[in-house]
Amino acid sequence: MDRVVVVGAGLAGLQTVAALRAQGYAGRLALVGAEPHLPYDRPPLSKALLLGDTDDSTIEADWAAWDVDLRRGVSATGLREGVLETDAGELGWDRLVLATGAVAARPPGTEAALTLRTRDDALALRRRLLPGTRLVIVGAGWIGAEVATAALRVGARVTVVEALGTPHAGALPAEVGMRMLPWWSAADLRLGEAVVSVGPEAVHLRSGAAVAADVVLLGVGARPATAWLRGSPVELTDRGAVAVGGSLRTSMPGVWAVGDAAAWQSPRYGTRMHVEHWDNALRAPAVVATGLLGGDATWDPVPYFWSEQWGRMVQYAGHHPGADRVVWREDAHGWAVCWLAGDRLVAMLTVDRPRDLVQGRRIMQAGGAVDADRLADPALAVTAAAV
Repeated sequence: MDRVVVVGAGLAGLQTVAALRAQGYAGRLALVGAEPHLPYDRPPLSKALLLGDTDDSTIEADWAAWDVDLRRGVSATGLREGVLETDAGELGWDRLVLATGAVAARPPGTEAALTLRTRDDALALRRRLLPGTRLVIVGAGWIGAEVATAALRVGARVTVVEALGTPHAGALPAEVGMRMLPWWSAADLRLGEAVVSVGPEAVHLRSGAAVAADVVLLGVGARPATAWLRGSPVELTDRGAVAVGGSLRTSMPGVWAVGDAAAWQSPRYGTRMHVEHWDNALRAPAVVATGLLGGDATWDPVPYFWSEQWGRMVQYAGHHPGADRVVWREDAHGWAVCWLAGDRLVAMLTVDRPRDLVQGRRIMQAGGAVDADRLADPALAVTAAAV
């Protein structure tokens, strides 16, 4: 009987299993995960789980009804036609889905620091976050902001070290990062400071300064968990993501890729997109399942993510590189920045304006144009700017 093997037991892998069964796949199905835990949701790791508001973010799944051969604590080590190599032996496959996600980036000299990518990482950090703990976070990005917010709530003393000149500099233009700068006032934020090494009691900076620390957390991004695929027939991008087309097929026959490990070619944006966010892992597996079962489906969304930080809800949709105009919206409730290419809305970031984001995302999905003057008026709904 035909066997589909899904490698990676995070949200993308679990959703792939669910979508295959929902779309009628009745063959053998195996889900292989490197962690010993059942599949769990990752957003709570830097929020509710880190704060102790919950101890578990396991995703509900009907394993018995799905009839899945679930292999936990098993790591993939290599791939060849029809065979997945693992540290627990070989597993045969007829079709394969790569959903191995990403691992935290760790620059040289930072081996003594913690990272936050897994449930075990979050629990280890939580045990060390106590009132008065001197926490140094390397990186003022999304993880840095969320962990700093949580750590200050429990009474830790927080220093954030960022090599670039504004918060979220790796993701957002400087003018937007500067707009967020006052949010960080409760922490000791040190911009333009590169970390050379992390010692047992201090973080050493390129300037020669040392920042005392009881705990150090790295928040400097992630890299696709695909090192085990090097040398296989699967094509990887320069960043190590699995290169896929619009149907999420890889260069190897019978193999698809989805989630943080995959980078797809986007007609919408005219470039290869690599989006490491929850919404992508949630929705793209349905496209994989359709294609694997012989149907026709294409993945080319308007990317979306959110972050809860400093008591604010920050949401982003779209892809702003290539925009040629910026429009701001603001009132007493919050603000938004909108990126336009000509008269077409291509990206939007909102702060405590969720309705703006929902409406703007719909306009972007339709590829519609907007009137910039009406878009700038916060008293008007975003949809009122559509033309």
